Amino acid sequence: MAIRPYWKGYLKLSLVTCPVSMTPATSESEKVRFHTLNRETGNRVVSQYIDSVTGKPVKDRNEAKGYARGENDYVILTDDDLDAVQLDTVKTIDIQKFVPSQSIEWVYLEKPHYLMPDNTVGHEAFAVIRDAMKADNVVGVSKLVIGRRERAVVLEPRDNGIVLWSLRFGDEVRPEEAYFEDIDDEAEPDLIPLVQKLIKQKSARWSPKMVSDPIQESLLKLIEEKKTTLKPTRKSSKTKEAPAPASNVVNIMDALRKSVADDLKSRKAS
Repeated sequence: MAIRPYWKGYLKLSLVTCPVSMTPATSESEKVRFHTLNRETGNRVVSQYIDSVTGKPVKDRNEAKGYARGENDYVILTDDDLDAVQLDTVKTIDIQKFVPSQSIEWVYLEKPHYLMPDNTVGHEAFAVIRDAMKADNVVGVSKLVIGRRERAVVLEPRDNGIVLWSLRFGDEVRPEEAYFEDIDDEAEPDLIPLVQKLIKQKSARWSPKMVSDPIQESLLKLIEEKKTTLKPTRKSSKTKEAPAPASNVVNIMDALRKSVADDLKSRKAS
């Protein structure tokens, strides 16, 4: 089943323009989601906006955005007001700059989207922009309105399409120096070869299975179990004593050697 585009507009580079559509590259639709219920009746709980002064519910048509200019003093903006503030970036991704592919730090990358031609007429223009970026090993930097906010975006050629990443604003990223400055600059040289040996033993080809969600799987299993019975599972009244915490005082060289040996042993056993 085709996924409905999240956004439609135009990709533009100087005089080259083509219609494109964009779809989020990630999905949370498969996640287990819960509704809030009234435990006594089993009915769903409904939330609604309440006027803070009158205490009465506010109808949908009377809801508006308010910008505070003083205490209990707001400038009211309706949806029509907000829609009237049109920027070129609402419908056009105009690439203004190109930067080396590896020059944007990962911490600025926020959310990926798949960008593709919206019709066959735009395939040629789309392909030439994509392939030119590939040939020069660069990514395009532009702006786009997402959720009524203009965001900086980066366009990365990927296979036959383009991945568009929304970028975090500069003031949203905390400087790493404030957190890393007290960490030792260099590790003990004798320990590095042992860690490298562990890395080599544990190296594998990337697979999405490496990031499966065990909690999600456990929740689905629990839900299936509860579907088959109306009686809740009783927990045992007996509680196991928590094991005593292991001592943190270890010889790191001995620990690394043991780790390498244990990993080799487990590989041979499997």
